Amino acid sequence: MQDAVVTCFGGAYAGIDPELRPATRPEFGHLQSNLPLRLAGPLGLPPQDIGARLIDAVDISTSSIHRLGGLGTLELAGAGFINVTWSPSVLGAAVRDLLTDPHLGVPAQESPKRVVVDYSSPNVAKQMHVGHLRSTVIGDALARVLTCAGHEVVRQNHLGDWGTQFGMLVEELLGEDLRDPAAVAGLDMAELLALYQRAKVRFDDDPGFADSARRRVVALQSGEPTTLALWQALVDASMTEFDAVYSRLGVLLTDDDFDGESRYNDRLPRVVDDLDALGLLTESAGAQVVYPDGFTGRDGASLPLIVRKSDGGFGYAATDLATIRHRVDDLAVDRVVYIVDHRQSQHFEMVFAVARAAGWLPDSVEVHHVGFGTVLGPDGRPFKTRSGETVTLTALLDAAEEAAAASYAGPEVVRMVANAAVKYADLSNHLARDYVFDLTRMSATTGETGPYLQYAHARVCSILAQAPQQTYAAGTPHHPAEQRLALELAGFAPVVAKVADTLEPHHLTAYLYGLATALTAFYESCPVLKAEGEVRETRLGLCEATRRVLSTGLGLLGIEAPKRM
Repeated sequence: MQDAVVTCFGGAYAGIDPELRPATRPEFGHLQSNLPLRLAGPLGLPPQDIGARLIDAVDISTSSIHRLGGLGTLELAGAGFINVTWSPSVLGAAVRDLLTDPHLGVPAQESPKRVVVDYSSPNVAKQMHVGHLRSTVIGDALARVLTCAGHEVVRQNHLGDWGTQFGMLVEELLGEDLRDPAAVAGLDMAELLALYQRAKVRFDDDPGFADSARRRVVALQSGEPTTLALWQALVDASMTEFDAVYSRLGVLLTDDDFDGESRYNDRLPRVVDDLDALGLLTESAGAQVVYPDGFTGRDGASLPLIVRKSDGGFGYAATDLATIRHRVDDLAVDRVVYIVDHRQSQHFEMVFAVARAAGWLPDSVEVHHVGFGTVLGPDGRPFKTRSGETVTLTALLDAAEEAAAASYAGPEVVRMVANAAVKYADLSNHLARDYVFDLTRMSATTGETGPYLQYAHARVCSILAQAPQQTYAAGTPHHPAEQRLALELAGFAPVVAKVADTLEPHHLTAYLYGLATALTAFYESCPVLKAEGEVRETRLGLCEATRRVLSTGLGLLGIEAPKRM
């Protein structure tokens, strides 16, 4: 239909989305589009005239909607709707293709891209908190989808493992005579947090300790062996804790994906020198800054990107620029995706602009900052503990498992349901929006929730377990509920492609919810085990195709699909 729009009305309308939606009633066909109504204003033409021209321009025998192709009919209805009806044989063929294709219709990429996905990024010696949930869950899902879509994904966990706080921490270790790196590496997160709190109090209250901590930073930066060994022990202890959280969440990050800020320490002076040589660097109040084009404050003055601070230290921008150079020059990426709080949007836009101006980020490399909103408590404010402290990620997962345990038995099922509740609630929202963390709603097996999708998968597995077969061969669906389910199944490959392109996981969550509701309608209207002959085979084939798509789709969200609940 997109090609028909261009044929009828010109290239200015190329790429317009027909927004095909499942028809609300059987007499409206399988899909509906209100495209003529949406084009009426811009074109200045009656919607029915637009619809008639589009229908004449579409070759239904060769068009591909949801990758079905084949025979079908287009009909103009009402004030300007286009109804699409596919023949039962086409719908049956689509299901049979899913049953024989291990990739479920997702095509191989002719030119796969090498994509870095930068996500999670906790800070060493600090507990992961609710703010890390979104980056971790969103990044993991996008990495999975991009891999499924055929791209080569490089996961990178940009750890906060460098900076002035480590001088403070190492000085506190030495002051407490904790000099054995192996013992320090064995500290758990509670002990690391207590260490940080003690060091911070001394740093704030004892000028002598503060001076020693600043000197310790210099020792760390210069590679003094004792300081470096204790710093590495702090990193190792933190990584152990991070790994435990990732394992509990079912996130695919490993130690090989850790990409700490420390990697770039030796590269920061070169960033400054090269920007200076390019004539991009300016001194401002003793700091070295770049004024990228197009960025101004409320007063209209140009905004600076601070590369080196007035005290000689390097700003976050220097590390981010060095990171871009590494990814472009050493990793040879085609695309970089940053999963970071939306409040950092302007910072990344400025970093990208400076990197492009310096020639370090060629036009051939795409960069995206996927910003996300805040997790809110029931009061509509950022999620905090009763004492006003930031909720740790471990405490959040404990609460989710406690809620799941009220309805489910067995630690493994409870963990899977809790993760599904948390992840689906996060991913089903438009990323930039805030959302309320409501465990009662998130854990329900009714409504648009992760446990509802898991329950749908378990239900279809139960049907198949009562009629086990080695192979499934769906016939032609004739019942409206069969056809609706077949149509939903055919939409899997397009939605994977859409998420890989837009980097918006909520399209996949909405698709899976639609599939699960179609399964429920099918289950209620079409007996499977009591059916006979070709009808039974067709319905079993629909069940198996649904199981495969639900399992794979949930897996792309990082959600496990239990066979029993």
